[in-house]
Amino acid sequence: MTRFALTVIRHGETRLNKEKIIQGQGIDEPLSETGFKQAAAAGIFLKDVKFTHVFSSDLKRTKQTVHGILEKNKFCKDVTVKYDSRLRERKYGAAEGRPLSELRAMAKAVGEECPAFTPPGGETLDQLKMRGKDFFEFLCQLILKEASQNEQFSQDSPSSCLESSLAEIFPLGKNCASTFNSDSGAPGLAASVLVVSHGAYMRSLLDYFLTDLRCSFPATLSRSELTSVSPNTGMTVFILNFEKGGEGKPTAQCVCVNLQGHLAGCLEEGTCNFHSIFVWQYVIFKKSSKEAC
Repeated sequence: MTRFALTVIRHGETRLNKEKIIQGQGIDEPLSETGFKQAAAAGIFLKDVKFTHVFSSDLKRTKQTVHGILEKNKFCKDVTVKYDSRLRERKYGAAEGRPLSELRAMAKAVGEECPAFTPPGGETLDQLKMRGKDFFEFLCQLILKEASQNEQFSQDSPSSCLESSLAEIFPLGKNCASTFNSDSGAPGLAASVLVVSHGAYMRSLLDYFLTDLRCSFPATLSRSELTSVSPNTGMTVFILNFEKGGEGKPTAQCVCVNLQGHLAGCLEEGTCNFHSIFVWQYVIFKKSSKEAC
């Protein structure tokens, strides 16, 4: 059995996020002042978490965010970030650089709605989902290959430290005791992976986990809540479990969706004022479904 943790974080705010301008892939906007504060807040929140692998989209807003996170981390300052174009935001084609209201108007003009509408030159939702699936399968094969080269983990090995560092800030234990706790006899984590990406990409990845992997989420959450766009630097955490041999799809358990508690210290009117609700020990972000930028 091979288990690993996957923490996925949206980039910090940009000026165009605040102005509701579509960025996609073609508009490579840097973080705003608030965005840098959000990245630093995320880094402080994650400062004691030991990540073995770090991946990021190769766009400027994600590069700046992952840098802001890692410079606060006690264990990852020397970790090499791997930039991967498969983690880029959805491509919006002709809508990039234009207000979100115009994208909605374009969709309405042809009898469609966002986010299903694909603007000219843009990427369909299916294409976006396949891009996310391709990266995830690559990641799984990487972790399985590395795990097979290592000795069997013992309870006192670094793998148990990976899990305990996550458990300090994420609800790994109480609701998932039979799956995650050391008392269950499950092996320690083979890896703890950090991925920094984008809003629409993360929403698509959640859909893949929900529909293809049959990921376990809190039963009280609706599909619309699970497919809402993450706030800037919102965090979603999964535990993936491969049975012996690593054949087939992994079992996926979601720990939290769009966690945003770290933003409390950097609230600014009109920038970080998000509403969150707690369901058991899961944290989700509730807002109406809308396009990410």
